[in-house]
Amino acid sequence: MALDLAHVRSQFPALADGFAYFDNAGGSLVLKPVAKRISDYLLTTSVQTGASYSHSQRATARLQEARAAIARYMNAQRPEEIVLGASATMMMRTLAQAMAGQFQPGDEVILTNFDHETNIGPWLTLEARGVVFKFWEINQETATVDLADLDALMSEKTKLVCVTHVSNILGTINPIRAIADRVHAGGAKLVVDGVAYAPHRAVDVQALDADYYVFSFYKTYGPHFAVLYGRYDLLRELDNLYHYFYDKDKVPAKLEPGNTNYELAWGSAGIVDYFDELGGGTGDHAAIARAFEDVAAHEALIGERLLDYLRGKNGVRIIGDRGSDKATRVPTISFKADGIDSAAIVRKVDAARIGMRFGDFHSRRLVESLGLSPMGGVVRISMVHYNTLEEVDRVIAALDEAMA
Repeated sequence: MALDLAHVRSQFPALADGFAYFDNAGGSLVLKPVAKRISDYLLTTSVQTGASYSHSQRATARLQEARAAIARYMNAQRPEEIVLGASATMMMRTLAQAMAGQFQPGDEVILTNFDHETNIGPWLTLEARGVVFKFWEINQETATVDLADLDALMSEKTKLVCVTHVSNILGTINPIRAIADRVHAGGAKLVVDGVAYAPHRAVDVQALDADYYVFSFYKTYGPHFAVLYGRYDLLRELDNLYHYFYDKDKVPAKLEPGNTNYELAWGSAGIVDYFDELGGGTGDHAAIARAFEDVAAHEALIGERLLDYLRGKNGVRIIGDRGSDKATRVPTISFKADGIDSAAIVRKVDAARIGMRFGDFHSRRLVESLGLSPMGGVVRISMVHYNTLEEVDRVIAALDEAMA
């Protein structure tokens, strides 16, 4: 199968105005069926769940249906493994708070300096419990990570490893299954930040063997909303964050204080419908995987067009992998131009009705470690499957003028 770009772009009404969106890692456009589902829920089903009357029963059923769809999207074993909330940052803070009681003084947690702060800062709050932190650092020369460095950091005291699936600066796909195997062999648990991965590839938590996995729907063609997957037995062990009468088995409700946002949950399930249709409409995770195979092939094509230009541009340094192999990177592409402020480049490109961004994108530890903070950080051009080669050519022309 090949990606039907005309159909894809028809599902994103914002594309109709001719603006070229290349800030997708900051937040993607929203699918038309997602917006329709949210509107429909608010206008027809906006009542509290759990009552005996018919409209409440319908609301309850819709929430259950949405949770089941998201579980299928991630290939979770059961809907109860899906915790819904406001953002990936809040989901990580929720998890860190609910897991805090499992740590003793001297326990070790491994963090990275190549992750978004979402998967670093919340865990550092455990320092008050005497937790010891170690940092898995990126190679400053190659901007790559080495699993041997993780092995060297792990010890019998390691309880948790937190890592990103894809860097929102580098676009590099980290080998999560290989990391999981190492972490579990050492008796520790693994938390994965999948925010920069989920818009580009199918998430299969069982294949990855992740203990916890988090991503944002608003970067995956949906509303400002997020999901935390956790293995059911592990979610049962987490502390209750809701009312005192919620026992440990009340999963996932005990981790959704004040209830989740019903209309956004129902709307987010529209993402699942969309990718199911792209993958043949078989209503299973296999359809999702097939859809993302086509997405990956198209993204490699448009990514290579931009990378080929940047590789041939004097005075431009691509940050991270210079190739477009879909097995090792997504088309989130960052660069630094010698002697030119990144902010100046982006602001000149703004005039061409192209959206991109400069800075550190809340991966400040990574940008600082690579010495990229001065002069506006990096320029980031982040593409997804609705972008076209013609749009990439527009970007290239605008960059040529901005960096002349």
